[in-house]
Amino acid sequence: MVDYVFERHLSGGILLPANKSSSTLLPIRRGFVPTKLVLALHQHRGNPAKPVVKVGDRVLKGETVATSAAAPSAAVHAGSSGWVRAIEERPVLGGNGVQPSLCIVIETDGRDERAPLEKAAAWPTAASAQREAIRAGGIVGLGGAVYPTADKLATPVSCKTLIVNGAECEPYISCDDMLMRENAAEIVAGALFLTDVLEAPRCIIAIERDKPQAMEAIEAAARSVDDSRLKLAEVPTIYPAGGEKQLVELLTGDEVPSGRYPGEFGYICQNVGTAFAVQRLRAAHEPLSSRIVTVTGGGVRTPQNVEAPIGTPIAELIALCGGYNDGVVRLIAGGSMMGYALPDDDTPLTKATNCIVAALAEEVRTDTHEWPCIRCADCAMVCPSRLLPQDLLVAATMSDHGALATLGLQDCIECGCCDVICPSHIMLTERFRIAKRAVAAREHIPVTPPGQD
Repeated sequence: MVDYVFERHLSGGILLPANKSSSTLLPIRRGFVPTKLVLALHQHRGNPAKPVVKVGDRVLKGETVATSAAAPSAAVHAGSSGWVRAIEERPVLGGNGVQPSLCIVIETDGRDERAPLEKAAAWPTAASAQREAIRAGGIVGLGGAVYPTADKLATPVSCKTLIVNGAECEPYISCDDMLMRENAAEIVAGALFLTDVLEAPRCIIAIERDKPQAMEAIEAAARSVDDSRLKLAEVPTIYPAGGEKQLVELLTGDEVPSGRYPGEFGYICQNVGTAFAVQRLRAAHEPLSSRIVTVTGGGVRTPQNVEAPIGTPIAELIALCGGYNDGVVRLIAGGSMMGYALPDDDTPLTKATNCIVAALAEEVRTDTHEWPCIRCADCAMVCPSRLLPQDLLVAATMSDHGALATLGLQDCIECGCCDVICPSHIMLTERFRIAKRAVAAREHIPVTPPGQD
């Protein structure tokens, strides 16, 4: 018997076309080896990793090429065997778009030779040692925010509920859906292991209602382990139900206050991909050197999900999926709502890259003309953070940092609901992103990307 948790009403949100069916027709493609890897040392929130290899070294799949720095941080590993050809600064996809990062460039040798497993002691039992093993394994949140998992597990208060997020509410992205269908047992095992590390009395795996195959697979896996701490929840097919604070409120009824984090109130959220990665590290000693990426959009010939080594150039991933169709107007990393436009396809995958959309003209907004705000308040009605975007727009236009703080700019999760609903076609989210950067620069605080974990 599997217990279900029934969700509450989501504040705001919007119904959107899913655009996921084309990328879920095929099973996950595995075993891909690109010709090179460009491994960013700052592809997670916090401090960049420190290289432990030099130009000319041969590395093996799974080998540590950069160790974690002072927390928060995580190690970086080679996704295939080959030779280190350069250690240099290159543009990579970060939490706020394409940014420069020191990178280790590996020319793969096609052999995909794995590093021998170390004859280490058994998996540690102390929570602090388990967290450090997770840090050394390079595991970060795979739901978008890429916060080092070891640091997120070091909770400021006792954890009362672990939420494993399988909502995946953003259009086009289907990597979590396919992972739950094909690797449900590993996800459940990883979720229960994280529950043990946190000493949490309850673990909820939340899946959006439009993923019946994933729910069936997870339910079967949960039934087989028969752990009373494990609960399942179907969440509504409303974007952005998978946002961290939104999911906590949906499942528990508790609202996380402005400027605070769920962990401060005993709620820890981890993505299903993170739970899977933790289980692979624990069971098979495999560090996080690859991830599932959705390659989709009308501009790619064979949309599908691929287990791709981190550092793979996007051009090689597109070629693996049949190449481009005619008429591609934009290449997007992430989904259509919270993703970032890419300047080219030389950009490498990072741990944050869950989706690549090769979009045709009819799939994106190409007309940038805006009309004046008519104060209809539609944007406030759909804002999942209960903000007043129309007032934030005025404050952002006037660079009134005091008003932006009062109106809760930092609580904006950049979901884009206000953009979609605005009858004047005002690009509100981009203005709020710019305003956040301006405030951060003035106050010398880091800009952190929104995300689920």
